[in-house]
Amino acid sequence: MGTVDENKALIQRGFEEEWNKGNLEVIPELFNPDIICHMVHSPDIQGQDNWKAFISAFRNAFPDIHFTVEDLFGEGDKVAARWHFTGTHKGELMGVPPTGVHVTVTGVNIYHFREGKISEFWATLDDLGMLQQLGVIPKPE
Repeated sequence: MGTVDENKALIQRGFEEEWNKGNLEVIPELFNPDIICHMVHSPDIQGQDNWKAFISAFRNAFPDIHFTVEDLFGEGDKVAARWHFTGTHKGELMGVPPTGVHVTVTGVNIYHFREGKISEFWATLDDLGMLQQLGVIPKPE
């Protein structure tokens, strides 16, 4: 089991490598093979291959995506990350054709570690705010 600081460093590396650089080859170094990602408004993502496919689809929708980690908190075998991403919607996302709109989206993830790697995590992001920025859902008056 890694220390809290080692686990935080792994999370930071994941955001930088997977998301910001699109380097999906690091996934086996970061995640256990049976990784499970619980997302608020979609089915769970299970396994490294499905996680790679999810990141690829999201990076296709936002090719200039950039994540910034705002806070990392950890205790025992869990780490929480508060983050935001920016990106320009240039590819289809959840059936929404490209809009060319630049968005800023916030979120929080809670990670559980097993044997020095991420084994499970819960992800929440401001889906509503993102869809409002894209013009898919009207903003409140």
